[in-house]
Amino acid sequence: MKKQIINPRVIEYFFGILATGAIALGLFLYAWDEPTRIALAQQDQLYADLDGAMTLYAENCSVCHGAAGEGIGSTPAIDNPALRETDYDILAKIIERGLFNTAMPAWSQRDGGPLNDYQIGELVTLVQYGDWEQAQERVVNLGLAPRIPFTVEPDAALLEQVATLPDGNTLVRGLQLYSQECVACHGADGLGTTLAPALNDVAVREKSQDELARIILNGVSGTLMAPWENTLSEDDLNALITLIVQWERVPAGSVPAPERPILVTEESLALGSTLYTNSCAHCHGPEGQGTQRAPALNVKGFLTDTNDAAIEQIITLGVPGTAMPAWGDRMSEAEIQALVGLIRSWEPNAPEVAEPARGGGPWWQAGGTTTPGGGKGGGPAWMQNGTGGGGRGRNALPSGGTNQDTVTQSDQLNKAQGTGTAALGGGAKQGSGTQGEQTGQGPPWGQQQAATGWWEQIDWLAVGMIGLSLSIPLILVGLAVTKLRQLASVP
Repeated sequence: MKKQIINPRVIEYFFGILATGAIALGLFLYAWDEPTRIALAQQDQLYADLDGAMTLYAENCSVCHGAAGEGIGSTPAIDNPALRETDYDILAKIIERGLFNTAMPAWSQRDGGPLNDYQIGELVTLVQYGDWEQAQERVVNLGLAPRIPFTVEPDAALLEQVATLPDGNTLVRGLQLYSQECVACHGADGLGTTLAPALNDVAVREKSQDELARIILNGVSGTLMAPWENTLSEDDLNALITLIVQWERVPAGSVPAPERPILVTEESLALGSTLYTNSCAHCHGPEGQGTQRAPALNVKGFLTDTNDAAIEQIITLGVPGTAMPAWGDRMSEAEIQALVGLIRSWEPNAPEVAEPARGGGPWWQAGGTTTPGGGKGGGPAWMQNGTGGGGRGRNALPSGGTNQDTVTQSDQLNKAQGTGTAALGGGAKQGSGTQGEQTGQGPPWGQQQAATGWWEQIDWLAVGMIGLSLSIPLILVGLAVTKLRQLASVP
């Protein structure tokens, strides 16, 4: 029987077709995966833009628009469904050039502002897609929360007293308007704040009523004083001017000092704990229970009767005639607020009667008690054995120790749960993955929905690349067969 010889050209055709099929399959799978790859790349870019935008917002915008974009006084809210639907170019133009006749300045570098085009784009992304709870947390963690109340209620008894004065009804109306619209910036009783000057001032009263009306109606360029021309009626304007001109006749406390709640986060509480351990525990006790040297802070009576503003003032200015020093020149405002937030966090579980800690004398004499920071006695943590408090921002202590309680900003902001909610493109997508905690995946609101089926778990881009790579040896085999056939045909 004659042996059949396989034609080499058939082998060439076979490997050529096989290689072509592998290439086609690889290209198909690569193209199949391309939309997913593009979507993931866009999502990653969105995470990065939102992360940068929250810091920009905290540093530049929160003082007027509020920690969570809720607006302050006459400044409008940014957390607004209408703004989310506003065209990108319109929002960018507003941020770039500001708004005429308002307190909104130009932020573009081309118009004298501090922001470049990319940063402005990040802020627009925050307005359209941001999670304002996360933005508030960033503002608080950076120590930039604007502690400003929107309104206060004027003292009713004093209002009745004011009503008996000449022009009393007009003064009462002025006090009510001031409590609703002006106290946020100009402070209780018109005594001013860090945001705006005092109105209850002799120099202001000496201005003419026409000048006062012009300032109120037109605002003051380059400041936070917005124009009120389209907000106040003629009677309202007259009431405010009357109040400013005759404020010395109004009893003190008519517009009370407002309660200013301190916003807290996990990170700010950790910072407050470290600061308390390093600077306060040796006098007030490791848990705020007081000592022979200083009164208890962690007790119902003190926390109920003392609001956050008063605690902040005590820490900042000290208490004359006592051992309580002024910390305002040694701690930043953010650090003092972190301390206030920690002390306020004790209130739900504060005892009715505090049991003072033993010792409490000078730190070099106290001993035996371990402070939360790890040091013994009542003295500064960096003078103790064991681990002291670590550095605390720009006022870092001379300690080489470590603080196990400190939560860094990057840790706090980069940890996202696998069950996070994605708020991208205006819609919410609830994840249900079991991968637990993941780091470096962006803000929690941007977590992807976990894959639920084996088909969704396949990396089709990788499969496509494998298909392309398999075609290479097939092509080489085909070329080798062709070369051997050519050599065999040579006589």
